[in-house]
Amino acid sequence: MSLDGTPAMDSKTNKDVVARFIDDVFIRHDMSHVDEYMREDYIQHNADCPQGKAGFLEFFDTIFRAVPDFRYRLKKMVAEDDIVMAYCTTSGTHTGGEWLGQKATGNKLNFDVVDIFRMEDGKIAEHWDSADTFGLFSQLGIAGRMLEEQAK
Repeated sequence: MSLDGTPAMDSKTNKDVVARFIDDVFIRHDMSHVDEYMREDYIQHNADCPQGKAGFLEFFDTIFRAVPDFRYRLKKMVAEDDIVMAYCTTSGTHTGGEWLGQKATGNKLNFDVVDIFRMEDGKIAEHWDSADTFGLFSQLGIAGRMLEEQAK
């Protein structure tokens, strides 16, 4: 059963869909198959990413342009019913343009992320993540500025 009480696709099938999604989007940077993996009414629980499939595409287009050598190294994936969780390390070099309000720094980036996907009818319906944003912001050189702004 899924979280909302409806019958869920089996965990292996859901895990396979997310694995193909990760391979196409995060590893190959190929957004052309997103319709196969993501529902149109996709819900994003990351406040930095706009809602819906279009918001996801916009968000990652910006990242892939800002960090052209963006790499996603999957460390662990687990699935239970309609939930698939992936633990990864992302890395790259911020050379391609502005990202998160910061012009290209040339800085190397390396930070961990846990992605949690809820599946519905064989597609990604919802997403949460927990990322080492302090590490990322420190590597981008914006952590100090953000802390100063919070202190005001």
